[in-house]
Amino acid sequence: MKQNLIADYLSCILFRVVSFFTFFLPLNFSLFLGRRLGDLIYLFDRRHRGNAYANIRKTVSDNLDCASSARITRKSYQAFGQNLIEISFIPRINKQYLQKYIHIENKDYIREAFNRGKGVIFLIVHEGNWELSNIICANLGFPFILFVRDQGFPRLNALLNAYRLKQGAKIIHKNTGVRQLIEVLKRNQSIGMTVDQGGKGGQLVNFFGKEASMSTGAVKLALKYDCAIIPAFYTRVKGPYTKAILDQVFTATRSADPQSDLRQNLQRLISIYEKYIRQYPYEYLWTYKIYKYGKEREVLILSDTKTGHLRQSEGAAKLVSQQLTARGIKTHLSVQEVKFCWPLSAFILSWVSRFSGKYQGRGNGMRYLRYALTPESWQGLMSFKPDIIISAGGSISAVNYLLAKENQAKSVVLMRPANLSLKKFNLAIIPRHDIPCSPWLCLKEGKPWPRGQRSNVVITEGALNLIDAEYLSQKTKRLEQSGLFRSPLLNPCIGVLIGGNSKRFSLGPEVIMGLAGEIKKSAEGLNADILISTSRRSCSEVEEVIKNEFTNYARCKLLVIARQNNNPDVVGGILGSSSLIVSSPESISMISEAVCAEKYVVVFNSGNLSAKHRRFLKNYQDKGYIYLEQIKDLSLCINQLLRNKPQVNSPKDNLKVIEGLNKIL
Repeated sequence: MKQNLIADYLSCILFRVVSFFTFFLPLNFSLFLGRRLGDLIYLFDRRHRGNAYANIRKTVSDNLDCASSARITRKSYQAFGQNLIEISFIPRINKQYLQKYIHIENKDYIREAFNRGKGVIFLIVHEGNWELSNIICANLGFPFILFVRDQGFPRLNALLNAYRLKQGAKIIHKNTGVRQLIEVLKRNQSIGMTVDQGGKGGQLVNFFGKEASMSTGAVKLALKYDCAIIPAFYTRVKGPYTKAILDQVFTATRSADPQSDLRQNLQRLISIYEKYIRQYPYEYLWTYKIYKYGKEREVLILSDTKTGHLRQSEGAAKLVSQQLTARGIKTHLSVQEVKFCWPLSAFILSWVSRFSGKYQGRGNGMRYLRYALTPESWQGLMSFKPDIIISAGGSISAVNYLLAKENQAKSVVLMRPANLSLKKFNLAIIPRHDIPCSPWLCLKEGKPWPRGQRSNVVITEGALNLIDAEYLSQKTKRLEQSGLFRSPLLNPCIGVLIGGNSKRFSLGPEVIMGLAGEIKKSAEGLNADILISTSRRSCSEVEEVIKNEFTNYARCKLLVIARQNNNPDVVGGILGSSSLIVSSPESISMISEAVCAEKYVVVFNSGNLSAKHRRFLKNYQDKGYIYLEQIKDLSLCINQLLRNKPQVNSPKDNLKVIEGLNKIL
């Protein structure tokens, strides 16, 4: 309150000082100073500039030309600066001023509206100099009342109202004057109202292709009292010369559904203003969050083409969708692959992004991004207007960051981002194994040492995924319907998921031979069925061993070679159908999915794993999520688990992530 009081006094003093000096200055020079004032505000008002830039890019600019958005943003700030200076002209505005500098198009519509005899609403949006528009209406020779909402600065508000009254406008305050407003219309007089910025209590309509909240007051009055509405739009021609465009008289249409009437008539009005805003985009006040109260959200997943990373992103997107659905908000999910022009592009882009500010508004960051990506990736990314961006993998974290700034979207990054601070993202979901346990390991692996957990960071035990009871049920049913099962299943089933070679890890035929012997031994002892799937990374030698060992084995009811039949329901179906899962150790995503299925998970140990993989396996073993065994001990472990049936443990990562998401959604 004390800060508002000081700001109120300073605003009044500044306004009076500016009014005093502009009284002696030529109009054109005063407006030149206004443009420079707009440039100054544009330079320092980074947060609102970012909002304006994002809104302009989503609505009136060329999707592929970031420079056009930046140009319109700056021009809109210059127009705003001129409008602020022009308010100081109000004390000296008279009819001669209006006749010289103000041109009104379609003035005959005013007479047509009053001839209906039921009152007139002059309707505007927050564009141009709306204070000047009030003075214009007050001097047109007919009764005009301005419907105003008191601002946060009472002294400045009182000063502006004094100027309005001096120029012939009458004022009704929004908080107390609704009854007076109705009486004005019944006397066939006119009022001035705005239709945009409806806030929390407004009506959602389509505004440049997305839902936005708009004010309903004018349409409600027109529907109830049959008053005429004249949509008006103001644009500066040059210097003090202004054109007021009056659209044809708007008549509200009615049906048997009042709520539908409200929405449809409001949509018709907003469509009229879209036409003018497209033509004069720099006149509109873009700095507020236009789509804040919309009931739809665009969720974009950035993919680095790695299946495991995509599954993690899809898991996060699923949680986002669930939380938004619970709030009555519909989500639209899209996936875009990110491909770089050359191998060093991702590294260079991440370092460039380190020095990029929090708020967009000039288009500079996107210039670097455009050079780094292939034309197809760039055009694909620019075709989206996301509200939430999700990515997994350090190589594309900089793309997430820059694109989120571009669209003022929420950024969610999974895994530690490369060369970027976690504070640059709205939410960072970091698996525990992605964080080295000591400063020395951080230095060795080229990662910053995490000094305390930030509020925007969620530490998970494993990799996020789509696995839940509903997912498993759907995948199991689809797999049963696919015809891949050789015969009906007996209980229990042992699921076997075989990965493949990676940068450090290799899985050879001799390992698979030993694995096959242990799996068969367990199946015979437990009278169990076997369900097997390889991955696309499995080498041909491994595939041959598996086919030789299990193709004609009676207990093997499912054998899928992923490179020959990459059915999307296989892994989920195996997880849903099996009582126990045997997995190779190199895939963090695959093991995390198996654990989240709440089944016994046995991972056979093997060498040549990275430090990160070893940390992951040790953490899961220590917390009882998996059983890490040598191949020679697999049969004994499987038999003990399925006979003794100990408690199944699984991490509660989803609950942690949901808590983090609720802070940003």
